[in-house]
Amino acid sequence: MPKTAFSIYNASAGSGKTYTLVKEYLRILLTSPTDDAYRRILAITFTNKAVAEMKTRIILNLSDFAKDDPGPRAEMLMQVLNVETGLSLATIKDKSRAIIKNIIHNYAAFDISTIDKFTHKVIRAFAHDLNLPVTFEVSLETDLLLQEAVDAVIAKAGDDATMTSLLVDFSIDKTYNDKSWDVTHELF
Repeated sequence: MPKTAFSIYNASAGSGKTYTLVKEYLRILLTSPTDDAYRRILAITFTNKAVAEMKTRIILNLSDFAKDDPGPRAEMLMQVLNVETGLSLATIKDKSRAIIKNIIHNYAAFDISTIDKFTHKVIRAFAHDLNLPVTFEVSLETDLLLQEAVDAVIAKAGDDATMTSLLVDFSIDKTYNDKSWDVTHELF
């Protein structure tokens, strides 16, 4: 069966997605010819909590695999990886030692990220191509963003005929119904 360039796992909560992702990540690490394959793996999840969980599980599993007595949980996962990769348990142990040592010395390169962080990195990398200032900032202040959007819409009054007509008609409708002519609140 040919290898795919990427895998997507979509399942409900509690179905074992994190276990599967960690196992696949470990499989890629262990079958790589180098000990720094983690530098070339793109692992994305939804929340910071999930990022921390995945990173912790990967590090703990590699650490357990490297021990002389890995424990029953790690031993079971080693057996699964042995079957899936064809690597001997001794090879998994030795490779895990080398990988964990490499990660410790280059922890910043061991990156699992949220979708938000990843897209922010991509946008920042292409800021010039996207005609964005290099020092752009991302704002998560919903009320502030909405207020800026409302201000931008109202600022088009007088310049954009369609927008002016819509705002005037909306204001007239409001006054006709004994409401304030100010449309800012409703637009917000």
